[in-house]
Amino acid sequence: MFILAIVFLAIALIAGILGSVGVTAVSIEIVKIAFFAALLLFAISAIAGLMYKGSPGPR
Repeated sequence: MFILAIVFLAIALIAGILGSVGVTAVSIEIVKIAFFAALLLFAISAIAGLMYKGSPGPR
């Protein structure tokens, strides 16, 4: 998901350089959503990892 954010950021930058305001605005909104979704999933994963650190995994 982080890679998706990077791809749309690149699209937004290229569209901004070329002067396409509509594509830039849409791409920036997609970047924001993908970035915050990835950040939220990371936080949940980090918290879950800290909570279950002592339990042994499946063998």
